[in-house]
Amino acid sequence: MNSANRKDRLVFVPLGGSGEIGMNLNLYGFGPEGREKWIIVDLGVTFGDTTTPGVEVIMPDPQFIAERADDLLGIILTHAHEDHMGALAAFWPDLRAPVYATPFTMYLVRDRLAEAGLLDEVPLHEIPLGGHISLGPFEMDMVTLTHSIPEPNALLIRTPAGLILHTGDWKIDPDPLIGEATDAKALIKAGEEGILAMVCDSTNVFTEGEAGSEAGVRDELIKLVGEQEGRVAVAAFASNVARLQTAVEAAEYNGRTVCLVGRSMHRMMGAARHVGLFANAKPFIDEEEAAALPRNKVLYLCTGSQGEPRAALSRIASGSHRHVKLSPGDSVLFSSRVIPGNEKSIFALQNALASAGVNVIGEKERHIHVSGHPCRDELRQMYAWARPKIAIPVHGERRHLIEHAKLARELQVAHGFAPRNGDMIKLSEEGAELVDEVPAGRIHRDGDILTPAEGGALRERKKLAFAGAISVALAVDSAGRIHSGPEANLFGLAEPAEGFDAVIEQLCETAQNAVQSISKQDRGDELATENAVRQAVRRLAPRIWGKRPHVDVIVLPL
Repeated sequence: MNSANRKDRLVFVPLGGSGEIGMNLNLYGFGPEGREKWIIVDLGVTFGDTTTPGVEVIMPDPQFIAERADDLLGIILTHAHEDHMGALAAFWPDLRAPVYATPFTMYLVRDRLAEAGLLDEVPLHEIPLGGHISLGPFEMDMVTLTHSIPEPNALLIRTPAGLILHTGDWKIDPDPLIGEATDAKALIKAGEEGILAMVCDSTNVFTEGEAGSEAGVRDELIKLVGEQEGRVAVAAFASNVARLQTAVEAAEYNGRTVCLVGRSMHRMMGAARHVGLFANAKPFIDEEEAAALPRNKVLYLCTGSQGEPRAALSRIASGSHRHVKLSPGDSVLFSSRVIPGNEKSIFALQNALASAGVNVIGEKERHIHVSGHPCRDELRQMYAWARPKIAIPVHGERRHLIEHAKLARELQVAHGFAPRNGDMIKLSEEGAELVDEVPAGRIHRDGDILTPAEGGALRERKKLAFAGAISVALAVDSAGRIHSGPEANLFGLAEPAEGFDAVIEQLCETAQNAVQSISKQDRGDELATENAVRQAVRRLAPRIWGKRPHVDVIVLPL
């Protein structure tokens, strides 16, 4: 299909998810330059780490599309993972477009919107599996894939300029435990129709072979749970519903009753039951009931596989969980991968469990995890089905995208483009062309406040974490005489050999001398006094600690 007006153009703009794994936000625009109509495909988050102290959630900056909200036709969610839908409630008030999703995803969307007090405001359209969406120049069909969560969808996006296949997250699992197998017929048919461009998952592009089937994990987990004599806790992502199904089957096969531990476990299980999953599972029990069972009769399904400090498993390991206790001889099975950046927190958690006599077993010891993303053989198969003219790798770090583009060339794809967030890429029969670069930053959720990532708060917080802080307060009259203070306080600084009292006395003397050194015309000036004291303390601090702490000076005028 190619009946576009010569002035119209089809563009793809990633604002998140190209250059990182997670935080997906993809735009498609069609129309005359500057007057395009737009759709959003996915609107997700990523999570903070040790480089973002105090920030747990990070989101792509939607400024570019928010400024074009009048031309935004809809928000389509491919599936219910947080990195694809977790930012919807935060940004919908700036976008105010209808939302489209299949039933499982929509259940969780409603839950999140209700928490944010937006449920009655947002136009929601629940689309059946394999359903169709028509929005202006975009005609879209959902294509069923396999992944680690129910109802993962690819999108076939038809426009007057050509057909786009947007894969979302996927793998090829011939024996999925939940949902249907990949709809290869629909993909082959689209390939025969002629796919202009495929925008495709790059997560496992460096891994040869296939990701593997969940059925293999089920068999191994059944065997492993059967080998344990004490309590068993399975740590997994709550959103990996296929793994929850596997763990439930392993428990039931071995005569254990399942107890869900962690709010997100209950939330995901509610969504799964909403679409008919776990209908034949035995009733779950609550934490108090589980505590009363014999140790070999319970299996806990826990959140916190990445060592998150507030998640259930971390509280269990520290002994602070209200109801769940693990004892020597009990076992924790980490049925998840180690996400890069989380190694320290995961290993600290595992060491805490081991110190308490708990057996710790992970994917390296036993085959209890498979990825939900395609490895190289699966990517080769997808390209064989789709046969796109243009390859657009997304959902990966820079090195993943470059390697994916290289693989596509080896598979005889005529054109490729490894995008960066903010690239505006024109897609046409001639290939992929970078035509503009648009704003594409990050937004931090800092407590309840959304703030740009480049804001000063995080920079100051990092400096405080690294070098500590000194606060000096004094009261000065209009003639520059000190009436109170200086008083110095130290935060996060090690005690020198001479002791804190001696150092604080030295800082106060330095501040007093700085005030007395101010020129006559500037004496009594609040800003001049503040600057003089700050500079003097900054010069002294490295001689004491060998580093430059943050220095805060408070001058109270009299």
